[in-house]
Amino acid sequence: MPTSTDPTSPRTTAVHGLVSGSLASLLSSAVLAWAGRRENASAVAPLNAVSHWYWGDEALHHDRADLAHTATGYATHHATSVFWAGLFALACRRQPGLREGQGALLGSAATSALACFVDFALTPRRFTPGFEHRLSRPALAGVYAAFALGLWLGTRAVQRPGDARPPGPAR
Repeated sequence: MPTSTDPTSPRTTAVHGLVSGSLASLLSSAVLAWAGRRENASAVAPLNAVSHWYWGDEALHHDRADLAHTATGYATHHATSVFWAGLFALACRRQPGLREGQGALLGSAATSALACFVDFALTPRRFTPGFEHRLSRPALAGVYAAFALGLWLGTRAVQRPGDARPPGPAR
């Protein structure tokens, strides 16, 4: 029976998703702010744009920090980051090789690539991230690379040495 310290336990999977998603959100938000400042002279413009699902197209052009746009944009970005990290954590739970080393790095990159594909190829316009309206393609690549880095760092933070090895007889 899995315990709370078992890498396959529901609790550990939830912690993995929360930690990885939070780090992915923070790092990708930092890149959003940096790129927004560089490309739009507004560090909050890309995060404000995320709130377009609620505020409509007006949010895509909002350059100032405010509770309505910036908080809604960040909360949305953070929630979706934790969602994707949760899916990655579930994959790690089922595939021990994704929990450390090269598997964690490749799994994080693949999860970020999948999120990007879903965000821009499968999602209706009203529910896309929104920051694509404020940033160049290279900046978007940087955002998703930072997201992958956050997933990887979060995975490393919650895993203990040997977690990736399948359970077996003690030697």
